[in-house]
Amino acid sequence: MPTVSSVIVPYAAYLRVYEPLAAFPEPERGHWTRYARRPERPSYQDELRRSLAGLLPTPPIAVPVHESDDAFVLEVDGVVCVCPWRTRLRGWQALADLGEELPKPVLEAVLPEVVRHQAAQDYERWRERNPDARPWIRTATWQVPLNWFVLVSDEEREYDKGSADLAPVLRYRTPMVQARRRVARALRTLKDTMDEGPLVEGVVDVGRWLEEFHPRSLVELDYGGLVHALSAGALEDDHSAADVAEGIAALRRGDGVAAGAAYGRLVERWRSVRDLRSAN
Repeated sequence: MPTVSSVIVPYAAYLRVYEPLAAFPEPERGHWTRYARRPERPSYQDELRRSLAGLLPTPPIAVPVHESDDAFVLEVDGVVCVCPWRTRLRGWQALADLGEELPKPVLEAVLPEVVRHQAAQDYERWRERNPDARPWIRTATWQVPLNWFVLVSDEEREYDKGSADLAPVLRYRTPMVQARRRVARALRTLKDTMDEGPLVEGVVDVGRWLEEFHPRSLVELDYGGLVHALSAGALEDDHSAADVAEGIAALRRGDGVAAGAAYGRLVERWRSVRDLRSAN
């Protein structure tokens, strides 16, 4: 079994849903109840390291052979909530988009076509047995999708500068009911003021995803490893959720100039991050 590297794996942001234990059927509820009592639990970096370790064997392991039984745990107003990793399911889903993320020679070197084809067949068979399965976590590399910021407000922003031993943290946490309300309100405004396009489609998609979860869940937008791609000053000044809210409010009142200014700030901020992706 390959050794898991201790090197920090960066440049991915996460959208997570933490559901109360009551949302899970038995025997899964019992598993998460016992899991939540553990004094120590792995982090998102541990999950990434394990996934990358699967690429070291020959042939590489495209997705884990078994589903993860790990989760993130939070206590919300005295209620224990968990966010299952479901690494295998997310790995299968990520493979479908990998062709758009990597040039073909790089893709073939990392995951040969025969490995990808076998993984796709495994996923198809699994989906036949689990048609309603969905992940509790969404991942984005080198960016935070603008539609994610629709779910949160600047008042929910949590920023910790970190230290020599701890990385910075930038995240938002909001109750599910608030996230759904913001999606519905933003969608009305966008549909009234814009043509169909990626932004509207993205808000529709994330709204449908949220409907799959318990109404007392918690939604978390976490910059994750993206904090390593941003300077301390850029993190301090990053109020993207406020810019998105300002832009939507401007559209609602018919102020195209203010909406354009808010959008311009977002584009400029995130272009500098995405440009790092292709830098030497």
